[in-house]
Amino acid sequence: MAERKVVRVTKGRSGWGGPLLLAESDTRKIVASVTGGGIHPVAQRIADLLGVEARDGFSTKVEVSEMICAVIDCGGTARCGVYPKLGVLTIDLHAITPSGPLMKFMNEENFVSGVKLEDIAMADGSTPPLPVTLTRDERKAEVKAIKEEVNREMASKQSPVVALITKLGRAVGGVVGAFYQAGRESVDIVIKNVLPFMAFISMMIGLILYTGVGNVIAEAVKPLSGNLLGMVVLSFIAAIPFLSPVLGPGAVIAQVVGVLLGVEIGAGRLAPSMALPALFAINAQVGADFVPVGLTLAEAEPKTVEIGVPAVLFSRLITGPISVVIAYLFSFGLY
Repeated sequence: MAERKVVRVTKGRSGWGGPLLLAESDTRKIVASVTGGGIHPVAQRIADLLGVEARDGFSTKVEVSEMICAVIDCGGTARCGVYPKLGVLTIDLHAITPSGPLMKFMNEENFVSGVKLEDIAMADGSTPPLPVTLTRDERKAEVKAIKEEVNREMASKQSPVVALITKLGRAVGGVVGAFYQAGRESVDIVIKNVLPFMAFISMMIGLILYTGVGNVIAEAVKPLSGNLLGMVVLSFIAAIPFLSPVLGPGAVIAQVVGVLLGVEIGAGRLAPSMALPALFAINAQVGADFVPVGLTLAEAEPKTVEIGVPAVLFSRLITGPISVVIAYLFSFGLY
């Protein structure tokens, strides 16, 4: 009895889900291409590796019970959830995450997106889709050749008008899908990251203003704002890791000391050359409250956040005072 072939499909760049393991069974013997305009190269590649038939799901009816998998090009509306709901392993050519009215049926065990030809290989590694010895340019050339061969075969079965319409439809669909996914991800980021951060900042500002802790600290550091050494000390204090995240949201030191320095410079009691170093001295804490949020938006790993937050906060203890000194040197000749 011949050994059963198993194909491994992994997510592409910016894709989601998977990996999926595909194999022929007694009832499931067809790779369905539900992309419009014939059989897509990805569907054909999977079928070739499995030694089964690839069938155009638009022109020929394919029973769900016969599908090994469904290859789709949905930008995140209905099709991406239909086949997972029906119990069919789904491969989306667009790099999307679960979306649409049927998104609850999509998970990493039945859905993978952003798939390209190079993301398909035999599970045992015996027959990779593209030889690993190829250079990057050669690999691109082979992928292009495979696509062109399949497209020529599709075009030979279609009239020129239908082929043109199909080509235009795919191009427009790709652009629309990309913009749709970008808009959906933007809304998702706003809801999951930006709005909670704004709520946190509002709470911190309210706490600082209500307790008056910021004003107490600002009044205490006023005497340091009249000379270079004092400003270096001020920047060091503002950058202390356990203070900077608290001082950042309300910008208390920046407001109080900034107004004080502006009045003193305007009255002629403080040299205008102190304005530039003062700018860096009173802003050493800026952004300290945003570090964990920024790392989260960058999709950093939990370990990276755990190490990165204190690393950035402690680095401000060094860069804060240094920036004041550099600003003081650059202030010569400005006024």
